[in-house]
Amino acid sequence: MARLLEKRRSLHRRLQQQSRQNEQLRDHLDQMQSLANLGLVTAMIAHEMNNILTPLGTYAELALQHPDDRALAEKALRKAAVNSERAGRILESMLAMVRGERGQRDRHHVASLLDEVFACLGRDFAKDGIRVVQDIEVDLEVFGEATQLQQLFMNLILNARQAMLPGGGTLTIRGQDEPDRTRIEILDTGCGIAPENQERIFEVFFSTKDAEPGTAQGGCGLGLAFCRRVIDEHGGTIQVHSEPGAGSCFVVGLPKETAWRVDAPGDA
Repeated sequence: MARLLEKRRSLHRRLQQQSRQNEQLRDHLDQMQSLANLGLVTAMIAHEMNNILTPLGTYAELALQHPDDRALAEKALRKAAVNSERAGRILESMLAMVRGERGQRDRHHVASLLDEVFACLGRDFAKDGIRVVQDIEVDLEVFGEATQLQQLFMNLILNARQAMLPGGGTLTIRGQDEPDRTRIEILDTGCGIAPENQERIFEVFFSTKDAEPGTAQGGCGLGLAFCRRVIDEHGGTIQVHSEPGAGSCFVVGLPKETAWRVDAPGDA
């Protein structure tokens, strides 16, 4: 009997020790997850800042090369002012996403959001042989946080442009008002995406720019991951339809205001 009791005590001590070890492992895992989240957020912020700073550098270089061109200098300064303010809004928006906060959401005209996106880009698509076609009704609206939606569209548009370099092509942006959502399609006539890569394009740090033949090199694999994050924040959907050599179509679905509020009852 005494021997049995001693075995039970020994087993109990081992269970307690194992429980303490498990708790320590959970704490360690939580710390590692926090560090991983911090690293991911830092990388995403760097990616989005690069999208904003690249055209600023382009305009600044042009202005320096043509010091007597007052109009060009003024254009460069306007771009710097607008994009600097935009960079601040992007930082605030992304940090709010990380903290689980919801930014100010409202109705926005899709055409106006797209106009601001193209205004932030430093190079005219036509210079790369790319024709831009927009089929968006003037009054077509989306409901959400403007800065995040602009970054969503900017990433998809920049990806489409890169997919069509250096040969050029056609970028088509279509919008449609559906009963329960706003549907936006961004199509390109670029190199397309292989079927095996379509399953992974929204993974963090996976880039088809390193996997697809004929694409520009140097992708960091964060643009589409960020798009997925924004879509999830807004309760929407994003799909891709693509064939190698035949271009790609990204379909974004954003719920109407009433539907979004049902899904997010805590939003003011």
